[in-house]
Amino acid sequence: MVALADTPRIEGSRAYLGRRAVLALTGLAAVVALMSLGHGASGVSALRTLWAMVSGGAVDATDAIVITQIRLPRMVAGLAVGASLAVAGTLMQGLFRNPLADPGLLGVSAGASLGAISAIVLGGALPVAVQGLMGWHLVPVAAFAGGWVAMLTLYAIATRAGRTSVATMLLAGLALAAMISALSGLVVYRANDDQLRDLTFWGMGSLAGASWTRLGACLPIMALAAVVAATLPRGLNALALGEAVALHLGTDVQRIKRRAILSAAALAGASVAMAGGIGFVGIVAPHLLRLVIGPDHRYLLPAAGALGGAMLVAADMVSRSIVAPAELPIGILTAVIGGPFFLWILLSNRRVIDL
Repeated sequence: MVALADTPRIEGSRAYLGRRAVLALTGLAAVVALMSLGHGASGVSALRTLWAMVSGGAVDATDAIVITQIRLPRMVAGLAVGASLAVAGTLMQGLFRNPLADPGLLGVSAGASLGAISAIVLGGALPVAVQGLMGWHLVPVAAFAGGWVAMLTLYAIATRAGRTSVATMLLAGLALAAMISALSGLVVYRANDDQLRDLTFWGMGSLAGASWTRLGACLPIMALAAVVAATLPRGLNALALGEAVALHLGTDVQRIKRRAILSAAALAGASVAMAGGIGFVGIVAPHLLRLVIGPDHRYLLPAAGALGGAMLVAADMVSRSIVAPAELPIGILTAVIGGPFFLWILLSNRRVIDL
């Protein structure tokens, strides 16, 4: 996302801090990911099992299944979902120039949930040929479509004469989320007992359902959205100065907006399809990094992705330990931590409501 080698090494500068933050947080995410492979109810040694598999040594079949089919896809899903939510939050905060913007607060996650719920409950009514063609891709595609429609609707409501009202955006986001939740309730009303049980646990957010099949359906959408997001840092930096200034600098403001909206909706939709409702990651990661490295999106986007992935994998390890041998839905844990953090942001930045 950024040419780190071109950054001058001036101690104390925000660019230097941004460069170091990207490298440090990438290393942190890698360490946390390795720790998660060794964390679980069974006493399987991840490093010993993986080394035996690579070196051709004797491998216990049960240990290999635990590592490669349970822990490894769960770790990859945690990194991907956490990074996607953090990058989506960063894009929306940059687009709306407000640290309170987040896919969960603005109805995007609710729209993605409606799409995913509709696919789960009503997907069986589709023609068999369509079901066979879409397979596991049906849920993430439906979630992506739902999040995208919600984001476009919100942006159209909050924008007048080329100007976006933050107050209107936040209030409209709450109203939109409420309406979408009502529609989701109508769809859930048609669900059978098995679907209701799955939807209840899924709605609280969890990585327990991670599998290579589901990753194969969601990761391409996340990867494509991340590639698009990688083209946006300079445009978002220009937008931070105001749309008029960005236009004078030669920035194609409307193209930046469209790409940011599309990318954020795709990342949020695929994340919801993968892990259900997980909130506040998109607020916490970008805001913490803004306090340290500043608002330069050349460094903020990759750093937020690394921090978001590390945070969610760490939260997943805690959720598997705090009520062991049961498993606490990860969405509950992130809400318990993220809720007070959001209130702190609100109370310490009251002026953003009036922007």
